Amino acid sequence: MADRFQITKVNGTTNVGYEGDACPAPTDQPDGAHPAATGNDNHLQPKAANDTGENRRSSRLSFRGFGHFLRKSDAERKFSLAQLTKESLPRLDNYRISMRNLKRPSIGELQGEAADQSITIPEPEPEPTGGHIKLGWIVGVLIPCLLNIWGVMLFLRLSWVVAESGILQSLIIITISAVVCVITTLSLSAISTNGEVKGGGVYFIISRSLGPEFGASVGVVFAFANAVSASMNTIGFCESLNVLLKNNGLKIVDNGINDIRIVGSVTVLVLILICCVGMEWETKAQNFLIVTIVLAIFNFIIGAAIGPNGNEEHISKGFVGFSWSTFKENFGSDYRYAEGVNHDFFSVFAIFFPSVTGIQAGANICGDLKDAGAAIPKGTFWSLLISMTSYALFVLFAGGAAMRDASGNPADLVNGTLIPSQLPCMTNGTCTWGLFNSYEMMQEMSLWGPLIYAGCFAATLSTALTNLLSVPRLVQALGIDQIYPGLIFFSKPYGKHGEPYRGYVLTFIITTGFLLIGELNLIAPLISTFYLASYALINFCTFHAAFVKPLGWRPTFKYYNAWISLFGFAMCVAIMFLINYVAAIITFGIIFALYLVVMYRKPEANWGSTTQAQQYKAALMAVHRLQNVSDHVKNYHPQVLVLSGDPKARPPLVDFGYLLTKNNSLMFVANIIPVRVGYKNRQNLVKDGQKYLDARKIKAFYNVIDGFSLEDGINALTKSTGFGKMSPNIVLVGYKPDWNRCRKEEVESYFSILHNAFSQRMGVALLRLPNGLDFSELSSEVTMPANGMGHMHTANAQGFTNELMPAANAASELLHIDSNLNLAGMDSPNTSYTMPQPPPMPNIQRNSRSYKVNNSEEPAVTYHTKGGSDIPQNLLDAMTIFTRKQPKGTIDVFWLYDDGGLTILLPYIISMRSHWQNCKLRVFAMCHGKDEEQEEKSMASLLTKFRIKYSELIMLKGVSEQPRQDTVQKHKRLIEPFRRGARNEFGITDEELQSMSEKTNRQLRIHELVVKHSSNASLVVMSLPMPRKEAISAPLYMSWLEMLTSDMKCPVALARGNQTPVLTLYS
Repeated sequence: MADRFQITKVNGTTNVGYEGDACPAPTDQPDGAHPAATGNDNHLQPKAANDTGENRRSSRLSFRGFGHFLRKSDAERKFSLAQLTKESLPRLDNYRISMRNLKRPSIGELQGEAADQSITIPEPEPEPTGGHIKLGWIVGVLIPCLLNIWGVMLFLRLSWVVAESGILQSLIIITISAVVCVITTLSLSAISTNGEVKGGGVYFIISRSLGPEFGASVGVVFAFANAVSASMNTIGFCESLNVLLKNNGLKIVDNGINDIRIVGSVTVLVLILICCVGMEWETKAQNFLIVTIVLAIFNFIIGAAIGPNGNEEHISKGFVGFSWSTFKENFGSDYRYAEGVNHDFFSVFAIFFPSVTGIQAGANICGDLKDAGAAIPKGTFWSLLISMTSYALFVLFAGGAAMRDASGNPADLVNGTLIPSQLPCMTNGTCTWGLFNSYEMMQEMSLWGPLIYAGCFAATLSTALTNLLSVPRLVQALGIDQIYPGLIFFSKPYGKHGEPYRGYVLTFIITTGFLLIGELNLIAPLISTFYLASYALINFCTFHAAFVKPLGWRPTFKYYNAWISLFGFAMCVAIMFLINYVAAIITFGIIFALYLVVMYRKPEANWGSTTQAQQYKAALMAVHRLQNVSDHVKNYHPQVLVLSGDPKARPPLVDFGYLLTKNNSLMFVANIIPVRVGYKNRQNLVKDGQKYLDARKIKAFYNVIDGFSLEDGINALTKSTGFGKMSPNIVLVGYKPDWNRCRKEEVESYFSILHNAFSQRMGVALLRLPNGLDFSELSSEVTMPANGMGHMHTANAQGFTNELMPAANAASELLHIDSNLNLAGMDSPNTSYTMPQPPPMPNIQRNSRSYKVNNSEEPAVTYHTKGGSDIPQNLLDAMTIFTRKQPKGTIDVFWLYDDGGLTILLPYIISMRSHWQNCKLRVFAMCHGKDEEQEEKSMASLLTKFRIKYSELIMLKGVSEQPRQDTVQKHKRLIEPFRRGARNEFGITDEELQSMSEKTNRQLRIHELVVKHSSNASLVVMSLPMPRKEAISAPLYMSWLEMLTSDMKCPVALARGNQTPVLTLYS
């Protein structure tokens, strides 16, 4: 095609030519190659045939009509994709949870919507990125896990475990521990590879999977367990140090528990200071410690393999070297009483299990890893394989080369051989050596004893260091998320790396407090239950996510199974109760209490948890099941569509609707705006309205429809609101008090809305207050509590103000829906717009004082005026008529026509509410006039069978009589402006008046009876006349409504069902 050309970037230069040709550089063209273009000249010059266009990019952009663009110089023709289109390419930064990284254009920008509709959100300060050290899988996961696993048990308690449980059961203990850890690692790997894992470790994983309630409670328990574990390992270090000092004749105080407390407190302080120095020093310290532990392990294995070599001192202490007889003797268990406990399999398991609780070490510092998703699975599995292998070797070497009991006296040997049954100390239980009695057997069996001390120091201190490192970061993550207010103080970051120094102080206090106990075997079972609870929740998180299968569950680690994770969860819980059911109950009690705290505080945390996905799926399944359930009158629920417009301007109408649906059924609140306001403005209106409803504790769904006329919008709402069985069946509207002053189109539209609602087989309720429903003169402000949703920064989050303006469109007054938008304001770059309101109620004064609806600590709504005096009391009473406690009175029900029972059901629901329980039902009914007494009995029987509790039943007499003359004259004056004449083609004809005279007289007579009987009622509910378009004109129908509801001091509601029963006689 002659007018198609291409832009191709060659060697950094943008060249243009015909599609399929190459374009020479401008410098290669002869003078005059681009003559001045005339009106008919083609200024696109073909390429030379011999130009091959080297390094041409494969992607080409073809366009039309850029002739003038090609006359620019080469430097001017350099442009990027961003200059050619607003579209963005799929990039990682577009999906990060950071305001400064949201680079993808909105759908509004792509559609070319006005830029002034956007809301400017201040960008947060850039996060410090320079200088932060990121760790790989070896340094960041493998080494910390090994250091955490190779703790105090390795050199101080593993030999004692072999003595108590024997080789077989010791291996079973290790196997069970390994199974728990492997299953948990599978679950941990699946969760940690399902997206980017931030700092916070186990807390972050569980909270983002199951929600803040479980995550926060388990996070606190896990942080506490790590702090106590640091105490336990520090006690192990102090025990081995005491032994070393004792062997050299040294002591600090008593060479016992007081020395442990003194040395332990100093040790914890030093370790905390090392952690405070930063990640680089911690890494260097870990590298030194891991080398020392590995050397000590090989030192023990080599020494045990070589044996005592005839050294009678070693033999007398129980180190006899490998032999089949020793292996057989130590193969079975021999549980004994020790340290105040009659030990069994699970008590020994409880003491040993903390030695394998290091698999989470990598996850605890996942924020410092280069690639947490890949590093955590790889490093954790390798650490498990290495550590469990080393534990099994220790069991085999210790059990096969050492005796359970020995005296340490070479004189007790028989021909250089140790025979335990012939030892004098066995008879009186005074043996001081052997696997049972001495924690120093590792040193005796090693190739070089001092290296075991070094390994023991390294193992205990490394585990304590890892624990002390993770606790402040867990506390910091909890504080940053503002889950528990008490932890916010300790979460403050310091320095360019955000070190939680206050968290280190808290960790020091907790660790030192448990350190003062000084008994390792007392602390270990408590730690076991805490860790098992955490592991149980990790497994349950994976099971829940894999079972629910939300679309966001896409872990890159595939070697997991939902049912294996569930088995791991059950296994952890079972072991907890088998170890110590009291400790297990206490642990779950603490978790439950912390869970309730979060549930009570309701933090505004939305992390896309699987709990949310489960709620969605459960709701979806319930709706689908409900769709297949046939309707039954016993299960009828009034589901109300409230046509209130802006709910802040008409609170009584919204309150009346909620009075019918509270804790029982659905309520929808709708606002129709006849002009298009743009997507963002509409969303802001929806958010503001929903926030107002939530602040008033009104459970409803708010929606705004723009770009429709009022009648079309309401028709669309009645047809499309809700879904399936969760759709409205009642339309609630406000009475139109200015119907006799507004334009004829508004009256017709209001009448059509009522008629169309019945056409959709919906019930209709209409509410009128003595002074009107409109309170738009008052501005309402939603006040957020400081610790609740106060951190939200949505548009208009701090208040809602509706300025008083003259109506720009007649539809604004129809149904009192605030539907006129100030379009001039949309041209402003600040995107402010004002919703015009109808004229205020006559008795409203311009004041400035405020009235607060809710005085609790939760979000509240405050109304205030714009002048300088108090809000009138009668105005407050009218605004809160349906929310305040009502004194003793009556709810008068004029059940005039059988509409299926809705007219009697609605007031019955109101009478059951706590604020209206002092108001008794009085029922008024009409009779045919033949046998009034019998009809009254029939009506009473009907109400009794309906189980409607009422205080009085009154049969209306004289309904068919002629109304009083003053009532007739009042009605004539009302309709006079609407009489059809030569100058008024729209209105009521004489023929219509004549044909409808009987019905008109009946409405006037009912008005007289209502005023007579219910002038002191608290609420009047009566049957709504049927709006038949083909039978009655809109003005005449509105005159009926005016007469029925006028001259009343209380709210009046007109209601009518869709002629299907909502009450039943049967059980």
